[in-house]
Amino acid sequence: MVTLLIVDGANVVGSVPDGWWRDRRAAAERLRDRLVRYAADGVPGHPGPLEVVLVVEGAARGVTPVPDVRVADAPGSGDDLIAGLVADESARRPCVVVTADRGLRDRVTRAGGVCVGPRTVYGPA
Repeated sequence: MVTLLIVDGANVVGSVPDGWWRDRRAAAERLRDRLVRYAADGVPGHPGPLEVVLVVEGAARGVTPVPDVRVADAPGSGDDLIAGLVADESARRPCVVVTADRGLRDRVTRAGGVCVGPRTVYGPA
C-alpha cells in the first residue's frame, strides 16, 4: 500500500524566507522539484515509495506536474482541498500531510491523516 504524501505548497514555501513572495509560481516549482526525491525515498517515519501531491493555490496555480509529483490546483482554499483529499483517501491508505498550519493539522487528524512539519521536505538549500 503506497502512502499518500500531500504537501501544503503555500505553507511550506512560506516557511523559508527566500523571496518566494516575488514569484509564487516559481517558488512552487522549486518546491515541486525538491519533492521528486521523496517519491522513491520516503520521508522520516514513512518509507518510500510515496505518491506525492503538491497542492497549490492562488498565484501559484498552473504549476505543471513532473514525474513522481502530481500538482493539484485548489480552486479556492488549499486547506479545503487537502482536508478533502485526506477524507477521501485515509480509509484506503495512510495519508501524510506536510504543513505547519495548526487549523489544517487539526482537520487532517480528524479525517484520519497524520502531519509532519515543512522541514521534513523543505528548508534552506
